[in-house]
Amino acid sequence: MKTTIITLITVGALVTACSPGSVNNSHDADPARYVNPFIGTDFTGNTYPGAQVPFGMVQLSPDNGLPGWDRISGYFYPDSTIAGFSHTHLSGTGAGDLYDISFLPVTHPHMVADDPLGVYSKFSHDSEEATAGYYKVTLSDYDIDVELTATERVGVQRYRFPEERETSVRLNLAKAMNWDATIATDIRLIDSTTIAGYRYSTGWARDQKVYFCTRFSRPYTEVSVDTVSIPDSENVGLIATFDFDNSESHELVVVTAISGTGIEGARANLAAEAPHNDFDVYRKQARDMWNSELSKINVESDDEDRLTVFYTALYHSMLAPTLYCDTDGKYRGADGSNHDADGWKNYSTFSTWDTYRAAHPLYTITDTARVSDMVNSFLAFHDQHGRLPVWNMWGSETDMMIGYHTAAIIADAYLKGIGGFDADKALDACVKTANTDSYRGIGEYKRLGYVPYDLADAENSDNWSLSKTLEYAFDDYAIAMMAKGMGRTDVYNDFMSRAGNYRNVFNPATGFMQPRAADGNFVKDFDAADYTPHICESNAWQYLWSVQHEPDSLMGLIGGKKAFEAKLDTMFTYTPSADEELPIFSTGMVGQYAHGNEPSHHVAYLYNLTDNPGKGQKLLSKIMTEQYSNTPEGLPGNEDCGQMSAWYVFSAMGFYPVNPVGGEYEIGTPLFPRVEISVGKNKKFTLIANNLTKDCIFVKSVKVDGKPYHKSHITHRQILDGATVELEMASTPQSPWYE
Repeated sequence: MKTTIITLITVGALVTACSPGSVNNSHDADPARYVNPFIGTDFTGNTYPGAQVPFGMVQLSPDNGLPGWDRISGYFYPDSTIAGFSHTHLSGTGAGDLYDISFLPVTHPHMVADDPLGVYSKFSHDSEEATAGYYKVTLSDYDIDVELTATERVGVQRYRFPEERETSVRLNLAKAMNWDATIATDIRLIDSTTIAGYRYSTGWARDQKVYFCTRFSRPYTEVSVDTVSIPDSENVGLIATFDFDNSESHELVVVTAISGTGIEGARANLAAEAPHNDFDVYRKQARDMWNSELSKINVESDDEDRLTVFYTALYHSMLAPTLYCDTDGKYRGADGSNHDADGWKNYSTFSTWDTYRAAHPLYTITDTARVSDMVNSFLAFHDQHGRLPVWNMWGSETDMMIGYHTAAIIADAYLKGIGGFDADKALDACVKTANTDSYRGIGEYKRLGYVPYDLADAENSDNWSLSKTLEYAFDDYAIAMMAKGMGRTDVYNDFMSRAGNYRNVFNPATGFMQPRAADGNFVKDFDAADYTPHICESNAWQYLWSVQHEPDSLMGLIGGKKAFEAKLDTMFTYTPSADEELPIFSTGMVGQYAHGNEPSHHVAYLYNLTDNPGKGQKLLSKIMTEQYSNTPEGLPGNEDCGQMSAWYVFSAMGFYPVNPVGGEYEIGTPLFPRVEISVGKNKKFTLIANNLTKDCIFVKSVKVDGKPYHKSHITHRQILDGATVELEMASTPQSPWYE
């Protein structure tokens, strides 16, 4: 380790300028008081409790300092250590990355453990507090109170040091956890209160570059910079320790802007969003931003825990995608160059395999302007990368998961009349991406009508072939529907034909979708309950239903309405044996249904195709009330950038987009007697559930705008027009109200 001691040397110049209250009602001005960011920080939720504004670039949150699956988000509730407060995190993913620009206030001597923990402090949950846009904790080994808040591109920390103790702030740019690896770092001392630099890394996000500019609210007196070796590489990283005079003031505010374009971008972000050091002003701004977003949906309940679970789910649905451009519109693109977002904002962190199902459809109701920006972000990524993103963040394609679900998100936006992007260019990008023959078996899929499990290509051999076929078929349907709406008949005909490819992997002999070889033979020794390399994070029971665009045709394959219902019944009652070791992603199990993983999310709603919708309503009520709770372990699986919570938001309101691009929402069973969604100036969609109790969960009849209604779904147009849907609830399952 090499240490350099610097005493107030100026090397440049820089000019910068949860406690719930009363019961909620339909006109609540402060729904943020119901947000509990600790939900999902235990069990498999993989969420973080730190400070962020809606869809913000900064996710300022504590890191426990240890790697591991449970600490993917940097924080795991059962832990008792904090090794830093870093500015970037992922919400509930299955991959560990980011943790960039990490600060830790300390007193002397430091608490130091063996690597990988390093310098740290113990803490107690008794001293923690978190709500929307705010986090607080006491570092018990140093008696330092830490508070966090944020703007879109700036993290703001406030430290309160104990009296008569030497105090320092450590900036650790070398530390990396989980999939992340430090490549290069830089720290520049601009003046006695300002520093800047960068951290380059690689991992899940390849070639990631995070630049920062930090302003301290008072001068540091001395700084030491350590150069440390990065394990398992020839790279080195920097750790700086800034000492502060604690004799007169015991408070320090640390204001840090980040950017992907360069130090100048971070500097400009700091000047634009955080020109002063008043922590309480930024905290109030963050709270106001959250209230503005959360108040778009208002629900009534006399159950504060239920309100907390709902508004926390709505909050979680707005942590990603994340803003990825500077205040002037510049961003670092997928080609490594800086670009300008002209008239729109660039976004990143798109977990599309998860979020196309419910999170993005939710945005088409609550935030159409951002949907337009997201589509433009996809198109820019396509121009720079050669195809639409699958799972991108910080300008990098991670290639995580499968499908080309960006096409479904684009088609959904277009079909719902959301403008602000070039539709012809968007459709062309979808078609080009879907015809990238060399990518993940697409060429074989086009040639054979399915992805064979015995591909010669080593990259694709035995790699989720069945799931790819089903995911591609849905995305092809989405492209076909967009083409139809645009009058592009040739594209429609081609992709509508491809949308039926799910039929090519259905084996009538077993009654399941089944992996198939290039010679046409289905895989031998097939067991639908097995988890195999041919199926993505699921088994054949769970992927059987992945025909969201043509469930009636799926019913025909299975054998008709009664056989379809019987198959659903078995799905939810065929419970794995007690000694069966399930994969880590198979959580929230109800029979073979795995609510903790996304392919199952729409399945309970398929009972609306049968003569017994009450079976689905009973299951939905069970999942919502038993698998989601106001506790750290209150999520049934990975949050997955908002999808796990978006499912709950929709379902708790009483409807869900089984077909995410169909413009229809199947009616389930609501948790609230009244729901209001703001859908325009002085316009609200309202859902009323009469006689709703914990036992009266079954829909008896439906009215829309006062008239009897005989469909199992409501439409997007009805929501935007501000319709009033009235459900009459009963305590026993009812005959279908729909035709």
